[in-house]
Amino acid sequence: MKHYNEIAPESIEGNPFEMIGRKWFLITAGVPGDYNTMTGGWGALGYLWNRPVAIAYVRPVRHTFNFTEKNRWFTLSFFPESRREDLRFCGSNSGRDVDKAAATGLTPFQPTPETVSFSQAELILVCRKLYAHFLKPAEFTDPSVDSACYPRHDHHRVYIGEIAKVLRMK
Repeated sequence: MKHYNEIAPESIEGNPFEMIGRKWFLITAGVPGDYNTMTGGWGALGYLWNRPVAIAYVRPVRHTFNFTEKNRWFTLSFFPESRREDLRFCGSNSGRDVDKAAATGLTPFQPTPETVSFSQAELILVCRKLYAHFLKPAEFTDPSVDSACYPRHDHHRVYIGEIAKVLRMK
């Protein structure tokens, strides 16, 4: 962690719409030797229950789902544009079949004893899971969202995590 400074969540720079929706990020859960990561493009940053939070979405068909379910902690890692193809690879290949870190050249490390991220990340959010819940078709107030985004009825599980630590590359 020599090349990171710890900052307050309120000091995160950047537009969250750009960071999450356009540039993407990696959602990682587990510990070294037993973790998985996947690319995320849906999420949110904000304030809930008197805490800074990050919200991430994982479909149950994803290999990462098992890791987000069994672990209390997860990281959201944001990368420079030069790593776009690595994020694309991590979003289109399963950790069941390939070692994503080895295939992309990403270097895993532990920002905390219970988490994994990658040393090429510009920004790392270490999150403690506070809440998890499946999106439910009956709860959509605009049914067109459900039919457009979930034609296979593979609804995401929503994870709300308290942002416990933020690391920014020096």
